[in-house]
Order: sequence, then structure tokens, then C-alpha cells
Amino acid sequence: MTSGNDFDVLQEPMLFSALLRPHRALGRKGFLVLMGFISAVSFGAGMAFLLMGAWPVLGFFGLDLLAIYIAFKIYDRRARATEEITVTPSEIRVRRVSPSGDVVEWAFNPLWVQIDQVCHAEFGIEQLFLVSRGRRVSIARFLGAEEKASFIKALMEALQAAKRGPTYNPVS
Repeated sequence: MTSGNDFDVLQEPMLFSALLRPHRALGRKGFLVLMGFISAVSFGAGMAFLLMGAWPVLGFFGLDLLAIYIAFKIYDRRARATEEITVTPSEIRVRRVSPSGDVVEWAFNPLWVQIDQVCHAEFGIEQLFLVSRGRRVSIARFLGAEEKASFIKALMEALQAAKRGPTYNPVS
């Protein structure tokens, strides 16, 4: 592969790559089923109150339904965020995309990076950080404690491989 300057570009081996996304409890079909169920219950209860003469309650059931719909739409929007972490022998890159599409990236030298974690005796790993030369970046925020433990193990193995450096096999 050549670039515009006709210099050969060496592709470094990928030691680790993870694309993290928030957990989504409901897909589109599940959301529609849930909203249909809540609508039916709200309408039924509202009609019962209307028949008893408490007609304003029907409007409050409608407001409750609207509030639940808005809450799920906000939840769905926030679930669009991603975090990508890659490790090569010369770089650790963290690329975070917000729900609105804003991108923030950090790059670290794997020789200088340390992984810091905040643990709770009962709940396990609560937070993970990459720390290097005064910078501290939170990573894997979407994962649960058990997932973070598995993630940190794989990331540590990749960091160790990067710190060992490349291995050369002499050609016979």
C-alpha cells in the first residue's frame, strides 16, 4: 500500500480491539409491544375513572403515557453512544462517540500507560481508567463489573504484548 507521497506505509498488527456500546434492554419491536400494553392499560383505567365521573384522571393517564414515551426515547438516544479501544505495538487509542455524534479521541504510548481501577468490595470493578503522563481517561463505562473484569484481563494481555515489542522470526 502506498500513500500520496509514494512512501510505504507499514500496517501495525492489532493487538486488541473492542467496540463498546451501552446495553439495550428493548429493541424496536419490544418498545412497540411495551408501549401498546401501557397504552391499553392507561386507556382502560382512564375509561373506568371517566365512567365514575372523574374525567380529569383520563388526562393524567395520557400525560403518564407521554412521559414514559419520552423517557424511552431519551434512553434510546443515549444508547447510540460508542467507545472504541484499540491497541497496537506503538499506540493505544480511545475513540468515544457521544449520542449526538460528537467524537473525542485520546492516544497513548503503551509503554507509559497504566490501568487504574476503582473497586467496591461487594460490587467488584466500578471504574476503569487509562493513566499516562498526567492524563486519566475513563474507559469501559458501559460494562458491568463482571464484563469489566474480563475486559481488563484482555486489555492487560494486549498491553503486555505491546511492551514486549515485536518478535522477529529469522528466515532460514
